[in-house]
Amino acid sequence: MSQGERAFVPLSIAVLTVSDSRSFKDDRSGQTLSDRLTVAGHHLADRRIVADDVEAIRAVVTAWCERPDVDVVITTGGTGFTGRDVTPEALEPLFEKRMDGFSAIFHRVSFEKIGVSTIQSRATGGVIAATFVFVLPGSPGACRDGWDHILKDQLDYRHAPCNFVEIMPRLDEHLRRGGGGSA
Repeated sequence: MSQGERAFVPLSIAVLTVSDSRSFKDDRSGQTLSDRLTVAGHHLADRRIVADDVEAIRAVVTAWCERPDVDVVITTGGTGFTGRDVTPEALEPLFEKRMDGFSAIFHRVSFEKIGVSTIQSRATGGVIAATFVFVLPGSPGACRDGWDHILKDQLDYRHAPCNFVEIMPRLDEHLRRGGGGSA
């Protein structure tokens, strides 16, 4: 390795499929994400399927974010506008920091593929308990687009000029400094 080159840093990534109708046998979106992250060299920390239920989604994601062996959580499903689509409602209130750029870039990539139909997705991202959380739509195509065009590079320490991996050790600085706010 020459000076200036960075070594790959494998992350532990958990994948949650939010669906009332999927099982591991027919969960193409969760499988797409699992396959892509392992091919990239990362570790699949856990994979689950939960129903479209705010409390069930929060319980799994919160537990993962509290685990020291989970660096990133990616969910798929529940980002539309039907009455059952509640993944953003479940997770956005838990975000310590929102990642508006993730949604903006996802929609830009998606627009190239499906045109204005991208407005039917509420893809989002943020940080919960010093863990990156990305909320993707439930289609395999959306999962491919989110991984291939955004997450693959941002979760690779070698990606320049910057990436999420290099800032991960500093995500909890406010906690280590005793809250950081003034009275």
